[in-house]
Order: sequence, then C-alpha cells, then structure tokens
Amino acid sequence: MARLTGRCLCGAVRWETDGPVLWAGHCHCDSCRRATSAPFTSFFGVPRDGVVWTGQLAEHLTSGGSVRRQFCPDCGSQMTYQSTRWPEETHLYAATLDDPSQFAPAAHFHFEEKLPWLVIADDLPKYAATADGAAPIQDQ
Repeated sequence: MARLTGRCLCGAVRWETDGPVLWAGHCHCDSCRRATSAPFTSFFGVPRDGVVWTGQLAEHLTSGGSVRRQFCPDCGSQMTYQSTRWPEETHLYAATLDDPSQFAPAAHFHFEEKLPWLVIADDLPKYAATADGAAPIQDQ
C-alpha cells in the first residue's frame, strides 16, 4: 500500500500512515453530518498506533466521553473520529487526504439516516446501524 498523507485546511496539522486501510465508506449519521456540516462524511479506518501527526490537535468529547473528535485548533478542520467501540482504530476523513484519489469507498453506513433530498446513485452496499454493528439494508 502506498503511504497516505493528509492535512487540515491551513496546513498546521498533518498526518501520515502506511495503513493498512481497514475499511472505507460514507457515514450518513446525524452526529457526523453535524460535526462536519455536510450531508454525509467519508471516512477510512487505520490502526491507531500507525498514524504519525505533525502539529497539535484539539478535541471534543461526545457520547459520554466514548467518542473523541479531533480537529485543527487554528482552522477548525475535522481530522479524526475515535470511539471506545473501536479502540485500536483511528477514522480519518477522506477529504483531508493530500491525494483524494487514494480513497476507495466500499459502503454506506447509517444509511437509514440519509437526508431525504440526497440522491445516492452508486451500487455500494448500504447498512443500517444495529446494537451490535451494522445490518444490510434490503431493496436499496
């Protein structure tokens, strides 16, 4: 796998990783939409200990402290999503990649929360959230 690198809008925070990419997809949950002010968020997961950071990150804890969203304190760019549910992973925003063509989404998550005015025309699998993970949505 090629080295992945990325940065925030102002360049004060940079990251790099050799992966591996554990998964990649689009999240439609209300929490991610509101955190990024976007109709959905594109993420990929990598081993947490494999990400090297340059610059300082600020963070916001949510969900009773079980979710940590890290961002650039200078420009506000969202940089990571981390959860106690996946303690060994860091979820990086695809839009921070220096080369966005390196992102290959494989699925839509929390698809039941998709905004009604958003039209999705791809053939990627679509999953709904469940208490123990995700379940495929039938009749996509």
